Amino acid sequence: MRSRLIGLLLLCLASMPIMAEDVVYITTDQFRARIFDYKANQEWVYAGDKPCIVDFYTTWCGPCKRLAPIMEELSQKYCGQVIFYKADTERERELAHVFGISSIPQVLYVPVEGKPMLLKGLYPKEDIIKIIDEFLLQQK
Repeated sequence: MRSRLIGLLLLCLASMPIMAEDVVYITTDQFRARIFDYKANQEWVYAGDKPCIVDFYTTWCGPCKRLAPIMEELSQKYCGQVIFYKADTERERELAHVFGISSIPQVLYVPVEGKPMLLKGLYPKEDIIKIIDEFLLQQK
């Protein structure tokens, strides 16, 4: 009886839709596969089918630590519409070098079509929402 209940519970959990997306930690190789292969292409060609955001950070950066919960919250708000990534500039030095990351945080906003936008510094949540709505999702 107990094993049947556990089986039923697992079946119910497995059939539930996933309601939220978390921020995904991304490596240089994953960036090249999922976002833009800068070694194969000279012109920007986005590999994804949804807009994305890449938060360039380090673990010791104070403003990065303040940005992290904002990005977590927004990843839930924009679940299914925008993919949120984090790239540790100390671990992913090649990626940081390619984008000229010399100060952090820096955030790369990548629309499905068109060129991305890289912004330096910590922006208020309201400004990030406006960028997502207007630049990535093209909502007014």
